[in-house]
Amino acid sequence: MLGRDNRINIAILAVPEVTASALFGMFDLFSSPGRDWPFIITGIAGEQRMHPYVVARSTDGFAAANGIWVKPDFDFCDCPSPDIVCIPDFFVNPGESVAGMYEPEASWLKRSHEDGAMLASACSGAVLLGEAGLLVNCEATIHWGYVATLTNNYPGVKVRVDRSLVLSGEAQRIVMAGGGSSWQDLALYLIARFVGLKEAMEVAKVYMLQWHDMGQQPFASLMSLQQTTDGVINRCQEWLATNYKVQSPVAAMVALSGLPQRSFIRRFTKVAGMTPLNYVQALRLEEAKQILETTDLPIEAIADEVGYEDTSFFGRLFRRETGLTPAHYRLRFGSLRRALKKI
Repeated sequence: MLGRDNRINIAILAVPEVTASALFGMFDLFSSPGRDWPFIITGIAGEQRMHPYVVARSTDGFAAANGIWVKPDFDFCDCPSPDIVCIPDFFVNPGESVAGMYEPEASWLKRSHEDGAMLASACSGAVLLGEAGLLVNCEATIHWGYVATLTNNYPGVKVRVDRSLVLSGEAQRIVMAGGGSSWQDLALYLIARFVGLKEAMEVAKVYMLQWHDMGQQPFASLMSLQQTTDGVINRCQEWLATNYKVQSPVAAMVALSGLPQRSFIRRFTKVAGMTPLNYVQALRLEEAKQILETTDLPIEAIADEVGYEDTSFFGRLFRRETGLTPAHYRLRFGSLRRALKKI
């Protein structure tokens, strides 16, 4: 399904809470195939292969989440029939429901999908796919901080934060990208699928884009240190925050709580969302990530610093939870510290 001028129609959905960088960044990348590479090489722009346009429930302009003015090209009634609909990320409170807030957008997305369009979301944009009823019992991805936004509100959704892109639905006509800048991966994927791999690689070269093939695991926080409403468990969490490196910390928390071991584990898991052992491990690994990012301590010393005498076990656990070895994590994230020290 192509536009009248044989360009691929790409509707980029905008809501007032939209992130302007993703909205306009998508517009730029989709305008590039066929046009920009010849211009870079020869000085003469080529024929544009894709036709992006901004669509919203109304063509009235509005200020995006960061205050930048957005003037939609079309509303849902008069926009050209899209081959692809892209949903940039927008501001939504993690875990909260947006039920009823985006009914026009959800209805239009569902209708576009039924008419054969491919739907593509970046980051929190996946929430609107959920509102359209398109994620029931499907695999999905979203920014790691917003996993609960999907799992709390849409039945059966299976969130994969280990994947850069997730394809779902009939004929894989739904594609989701997870992290904040993963709209770049999403755009490159769509260019490759609808225009060609050669053109996608040319766009990547023009814009100097790098594919995020490792997914979100290295970037994600391993835990949410939210205060619980349980005073006994809160007291144990506060103690653990400064004593996580001691031997047998779970047994120490059991003693501190005054509860039988089974009762403590059941109560802790219920209010904290993870077992005491997993909580200890997550807290230790978060501290290890911080040390790796900010110091040059040897890996063996870091393992000992966070409570692991067995460096090999620490390395296996770290890789399982982050997708990277401690050394590779330091290489990737410690480089920022080193660069800033030179300024």
